[in-house]
Amino acid sequence: MGSLKTQKNDSITAQVPVKRRRFQWLMGLIIVTLAWLGFDFYGPSSSSLRGFDPTEVARLETAMWRSYYAKEHAHLFLQLAELMRKQYHMPFARSNVVAYQAARAAFVFKEGKNRVDYERALPPLIRFYTAIRNVSDTAFDINRAARLELEWWIAHRERARLGRTELERALAEWSAEIYRRPKDQFREHARLRADAMIIRDERAEIGDLGETDWARIQELLCASWVSLWQAVNS
Repeated sequence: MGSLKTQKNDSITAQVPVKRRRFQWLMGLIIVTLAWLGFDFYGPSSSSLRGFDPTEVARLETAMWRSYYAKEHAHLFLQLAELMRKQYHMPFARSNVVAYQAARAAFVFKEGKNRVDYERALPPLIRFYTAIRNVSDTAFDINRAARLELEWWIAHRERARLGRTELERALAEWSAEIYRRPKDQFREHARLRADAMIIRDERAEIGDLGETDWARIQELLCASWVSLWQAVNS
């Protein structure tokens, strides 16, 4: 009996270092993770909003439009996060937080019925543009950028009442604020992007929006972002 008791005590004693090592490993992992997140969110980071790939931005924007209209929240979030990381060089964790704010704003707006409802998308848009500004080398006005984003959303939603000209104007003014350039430089970008939106809307209205239409939409968006890239890099 004494021998069995001694063996049991030895077994318990042997387990103590193992548990201590596991605890120490876990605490080390937590500390490393917190340090990484702290650096990701608050470490120095600077990116040029002009250094994007127009073709890739067009591909992602087309995918995001499809997710938005299909109400696929998770897909839109992942696509936005990819855009933030790969095209605007945002750190991983920060890109996901920023993508969440953008996706939230988009779906708050989507459910809106009037301007009062639409305005509820403004707070997450401001948080989105605050994060963009924090890594951008272009000193745009955060509140104005968020407001102009919302205004072109409204101009698109209410195009039948406001007209195509208002949509193009709103798109050009948004680009002009982000890149701090005269809005006339973005007229072609705005026109082509509006063309893509109108194709999507008109084909969807008659229930005949197919893959050929999406391919054409992506072509127009590609031309639009190429135009913007040339405007801001000339």
